Amino acid sequence: MRVFDYSFLNNGLLPARFINLTSGIASLKTMAGVRKEEYAQVFTELESIAKVQSVKSSNALEGIVTSDERIIAIVNQNSAPLNHNEAEIAGYRDALNAIHLNYEYLDFRQSHILRLHEMMMSIAGYEYGGQYTTEDNVILEVDAQGQRRVRFRPTSAAETPQAMEQLELAYMAARSDANINQLLLIPCVILDFLCIHPFRDGNGRMSRLLSLLLLYKNGYDAGKYVSFEEQINNYKAYYYDALEQSSHGWTDNENSYFPFIENFLSTLYMCYKELDKRFAIVHGKRITKKARVEATVLNSLTPISKTDICQLLPDVSPTTVEAVLGAMVKSGSIKRIGQGRNTRYIKGTL
Repeated sequence: MRVFDYSFLNNGLLPARFINLTSGIASLKTMAGVRKEEYAQVFTELESIAKVQSVKSSNALEGIVTSDERIIAIVNQNSAPLNHNEAEIAGYRDALNAIHLNYEYLDFRQSHILRLHEMMMSIAGYEYGGQYTTEDNVILEVDAQGQRRVRFRPTSAAETPQAMEQLELAYMAARSDANINQLLLIPCVILDFLCIHPFRDGNGRMSRLLSLLLLYKNGYDAGKYVSFEEQINNYKAYYYDALEQSSHGWTDNENSYFPFIENFLSTLYMCYKELDKRFAIVHGKRITKKARVEATVLNSLTPISKTDICQLLPDVSPTTVEAVLGAMVKSGSIKRIGQGRNTRYIKGTL
């Protein structure tokens, strides 16, 4: 059976890039903390935007989708779910809200994990919510020719309760070790959770909820204000590649956590960098809406869409955004790339 041992995090032989990433995150975290104390209202606005994006992105990763308008209505509890997908989305909303409001009282304990899973699955009517799987799982992969292969065999159903108990105890022991960096420990625990695959359904979504819970409990709350799940979804190919690399050899205790740790830290770092950018945009409400739209496009390092701008500037109407973009394209300060829904804008050469 798998042995859960995180003592390798205390041997001083970790890649230098991990140290650089954790240092960068710590620096941005300190700046965000100071800003949050001074500009509480700005962070409240950012949180409401991020919550919608989190619910949308975490479910989209599992193929559970609905329109943006319906996502907003469900997250803001202005409408009951109209179909099965929306019921699943509402369940994730409830579990996410529970973590946002009660993370101080929740922990990586089986009872809390089972309760969150039950909450996530209840609106959709799943009878197995809050229960470990009773049937063995396999994780399949389908290639370009439609051929299936077994990518990973998780822990058997019979061994799942014991594996979860051992994972919980190993985490509790490791987090009490002052020489282990919590930012390195958390992704290891999340990887092991994913490899155990303890539930019949919802393991991926639960892994993202538990990531947020453990990050919040350790003071890393950027995911409240910039969706951690959205960053994963935006770069999902890298996420799944890191997951596959780190799960290789897991059953025989021969896997390397490093690819998954690096992906996790990079995702969190991007959240903090995006938070820094969004704070500057939202906090700039004293300047005109036109100037804010212009600054958003000109400061973007990658092509940005009208939808992206509307999400970053929720109080600016899509009509205003479109008008400003049109004027900027005409003046040559930005360039239009693509057509229709694929249209993006980037700073021009002037």
